[in-house]
Amino acid sequence: MSTFWSSWIMFLVVFNMGVTFFLFLWGQRVKIPLQPDGTTGHVWAHGTIRESVRKLPTWWVWFSASMFAAGIGYLILYPGFGANKGVLGWTSQGELARDVASNNAKLEPMMERLRTRSVEALSADEEVIDFGRRLFLDNCAACHGRQAHGNQLLGAPSLAAGGWMYGGDGGQLLASIKDGRRGMMPPFAETFDKEGISNLANYVLSLSGARHDARMAAAGQPQFAVCSACHGMDGKGNPALGAPNLTDDIWVHGGDQATIETTISHGRTGTMPSWGPRLGAERAQAVAAWVFANAQGEELARKRNAKK
Repeated sequence: MSTFWSSWIMFLVVFNMGVTFFLFLWGQRVKIPLQPDGTTGHVWAHGTIRESVRKLPTWWVWFSASMFAAGIGYLILYPGFGANKGVLGWTSQGELARDVASNNAKLEPMMERLRTRSVEALSADEEVIDFGRRLFLDNCAACHGRQAHGNQLLGAPSLAAGGWMYGGDGGQLLASIKDGRRGMMPPFAETFDKEGISNLANYVLSLSGARHDARMAAAGQPQFAVCSACHGMDGKGNPALGAPNLTDDIWVHGGDQATIETTISHGRTGTMPSWGPRLGAERAQAVAAWVFANAQGEELARKRNAKK
């Protein structure tokens, strides 16, 4: 802080406290003109209510005086009087540093596990899972949702049902979080006419057992050879390319015929940003562990429901 601004702040502090203290003392001694009946002459409600004058209670006077003493004491002990650092030498940066150091000391045992164990092993650690869930909510839920069910409007895939585009093992999850992903589905509007796109969309629907036109699906099957370069001849996708599985009921952008036709015609692009610089290695590991554990839990629930 420059000398000018320090002096200006000191002047304002002294001026405001001085004026306030003067009014405090003056208020104890000022003589207010009174009527013979002991009131000021101010009336309301046609004279029913009259303004009286009473001395301030003693407890209020002493309490107010103690506040002035507390204010002066604060300016002596803590920064606030211009550039004066205060007797205690307190700073907000110093308190923050102490709090961060204390928090890191508490987290260190867990951080050590995050540094030395695999994502799969950490997925059984309740403390890590709770930590990872909180980090996921803070950093990932805006796109993938609070329960990691994805967002078709944003093209954010579900991370909860096992519909992995790049693989669902710990290493692939961690790579996606730390380094990000960039995917691209090329447009085929110039490759197929409108009827051909509709036929192909019906064939894609047939792969997952969804409602479709069998005749159009049969006509679209030969055209799928163009798509198989990425999605595979069986349509089960290719994690190495980030090509999604078309045989399940999990859709990144939507699984109705109109949406699939739009995807085929115009293509899709998607970017998963890199979170490594923001999260750091240990916290990225915790997020991956939560995603893995959450997906495993959902998969078990689906299997139990299928048996019923």
